[in-house]
Amino acid sequence: MANILVVDDDKAILDLIENILSKSGHFVKKIENSEKVLFEDFDYYNLIILDIMMPGIDGFQLCSKIRAQVDSPILFLTAKTDEADIIKGLGLGADDYLTKPFGVQELRARVDAHLRRDQREKMHAFNIGNVRFSISSKECFVLDNKIPLTKSEYEISEYLALHHGQIFSKEQIFESVFGFENESNLSTIVEHIKNIRAKFIRFSEEPIKTVWGVGYKWD
Repeated sequence: MANILVVDDDKAILDLIENILSKSGHFVKKIENSEKVLFEDFDYYNLIILDIMMPGIDGFQLCSKIRAQVDSPILFLTAKTDEADIIKGLGLGADDYLTKPFGVQELRARVDAHLRRDQREKMHAFNIGNVRFSISSKECFVLDNKIPLTKSEYEISEYLALHHGQIFSKEQIFESVFGFENESNLSTIVEHIKNIRAKFIRFSEEPIKTVWGVGYKWD
């Protein structure tokens, strides 16, 4: 769940992006007048989406001003496919771009990927209740007790914990953790989660819950 700023002079596009990203649990702040963006507290946002072609202050100008203040991921949203514009945008500090018209899944996947990368780069460790994750050493603890997780078990646990409260299917977990889809291996997710639970229960913790017919979540 993240705070996302979207700037576009097309209200229909703003509403569409809000509808897509809010379903993933994100809060979306929409701004139609680019000149009003300069009054925003950019530190509040985890990710920023900017249209390039806007009256008044365009996306390139906004990117330069925003990048000078924060290091949050910036995505350009543009109808342009000219390579020179893409190179210019990335050179100003943008992290990625989406070409209009864009697909729902593509938008969601790009946003989630940049949020994951940004979060992992900024954090060395994080706590959820009694459970602590050390991202740098890939270790997990309950209070002072190290949980003997395998590499895959740790990656699954970290992924669910970083998105705690959000429900993921076996397919989503497999693709996000291992990087590709393979239905024949989905049973490995079930086995990994069974093993993770067994290791946590030794320390009276049951963080992974099953949502029947849907998937799993870190509670």
